[in-house]
Amino acid sequence: MRAPTPAPQSRVRTRVLGFAFSLTAITYLDRICISAAAPYMMRDLGLTMLEMSAVFSAFTLSYSLFEIPSGWLGDVIGPRRVLMRIVVWWSAFTMATGLVQGFRSLLLVRFLFGAGEAGAFPNLARSLSHWFPTRERGRANGVMLLGSRVGGMLSAPLALFCITQWGWRFAFVIFGSVGMVWAAAWYAWYRDRPQDHPAITPEEVAWIQQDGGAPGHHATPWAALIRSRNLYAIGLMYFAFGYGLYFYFTWLPTYLISVLGFSTLAGGAFAALPFLLAGIADVAGGWCTDYLSRVHGLRVGRCYLGCASFVTCAALLLVSTAVGSPVAKAVLLALALASADFALSAAWAVSLDIAPNHAGVITGWMNTLGNLGGLVGPLVVGVVVARSASWTIPFHITAALYVIGGLAWLAIDPTRPVEPVPVSRAAPGVVG
Repeated sequence: MRAPTPAPQSRVRTRVLGFAFSLTAITYLDRICISAAAPYMMRDLGLTMLEMSAVFSAFTLSYSLFEIPSGWLGDVIGPRRVLMRIVVWWSAFTMATGLVQGFRSLLLVRFLFGAGEAGAFPNLARSLSHWFPTRERGRANGVMLLGSRVGGMLSAPLALFCITQWGWRFAFVIFGSVGMVWAAAWYAWYRDRPQDHPAITPEEVAWIQQDGGAPGHHATPWAALIRSRNLYAIGLMYFAFGYGLYFYFTWLPTYLISVLGFSTLAGGAFAALPFLLAGIADVAGGWCTDYLSRVHGLRVGRCYLGCASFVTCAALLLVSTAVGSPVAKAVLLALALASADFALSAAWAVSLDIAPNHAGVITGWMNTLGNLGGLVGPLVVGVVVARSASWTIPFHITAALYVIGGLAWLAIDPTRPVEPVPVSRAAPGVVG
């Protein structure tokens, strides 16, 4: 089946990408603010390293528990309403973080913050599946994920600036208020069905829907999903990714300033570097997975690319422990995250390859496992460093997990969806 002639790119789909980009940036502004504030919070609240590890992991625990339900809810009632609720909730608890008085109240607020933010990425993925045909989803995911890395890049220096100017409590109020503005704009402008938006043209609707009918609710094939080997391979792959990723969200500023001896200014710059390089890698990886999938097939474009990215990340982590220069260590850690992120668009696209009608559920599952990795990672770092006074061992553990994640990539078969693929979707050259 010949795909429709591409319609002129309207401002509507560009703005959909703009909303996705800005929201993922805001999610990481809110998440990473606490990692930059951690040394100050530990001092003011009298927290130990293990207590701060528990605070970091409280977010990821609740985020993991509520990820699949929130993703499923987006499949059922649409991402417009669900994302508005998500962003208002987490923004409120971001601001509430500035009011905590001790370990218990901080632990509770961060748990509720994670429960509110759960489902943000699955619902954005669902939104992109509504607004972009299969062949454009790798690049669309790349733009969405770029936002997360821009947020990660900006959050540490912005948070450190706000903290030094007004204190860590007010920094959380500033960051939380940004999400409230986004939620109001999203609900007023976005539509779950492209054809319902007043600014879209019939030609662009036809281009968006070239793979099949209009988006709608499909009964979730729970039994088929549970039997799918792909589900477990994707989960293991993303667990490894999340385990390594959360070091950058939690302990990296502390490692750079307290262990490697960088100043606050230099530490903020080196904390931003991994996210700058990762953002570039997200866009490049999104283009590369689409190109390789179109030319060489989905296994090459998704799985071989993912495996190579993860194994390269593991090698860079190991080398970082062998060099002596603090600058070299910081740069190698930044390159390691960029290498892993080169596969990130492929990870989100491969989930849609195997369950195109259930984007919320399948990406919710994947992100749940990723955040379970993020739950374990900071705790392992805290325990190992507290007991051994060594930062080398945690990096070796992370490298080993990335190798396992690379092998899990090879166990994924994106050509075997959980439901039969319509002829139009299986047309040659149509890739995600």
